[in-house]
Amino acid sequence: MTSPIDTALNDLADEFELLGDWEERYRYVIELGKELQPLTDAERSEDNKVRGCASQVWLVTQPQADGTLAFKGDSDAHIVSGLVAIMLRLYSGRTPADIAAFDAKGAMDKLGLSEALSSQRSNGLKSMVARIQHDAQSALGKLALG
Repeated sequence: MTSPIDTALNDLADEFELLGDWEERYRYVIELGKELQPLTDAERSEDNKVRGCASQVWLVTQPQADGTLAFKGDSDAHIVSGLVAIMLRLYSGRTPADIAAFDAKGAMDKLGLSEALSSQRSNGLKSMVARIQHDAQSALGKLALG
């Protein structure tokens, strides 16, 4: 059975495939970033800052009553905001177990991001994924402690 996170990845891959070349895909990624819900000044805190990104990136993790995790995020760079939007589409609203089990590297390969991004942006993307997975692992640990 396909998980919701895999369905979101397949949908994104289909959208990217329709766009063709990377110039069009970059424009699309930037557009996705412009659709992000703005963060409050309080959410743009040091605690929410993602380490390891060349641009400033903030990621807010919000545990939900149904056991899923919702994420909000933003960046001070247009293309990185778009990468944040992609991460939110993949991860927000998913269970910690689904997030922890998801193959993020495989997803980046499937979307073609691994070869399309500079090494600096790739490292930043990895830092975002690591932060999301860390928060999912923390939520799983809290669930285990019950």
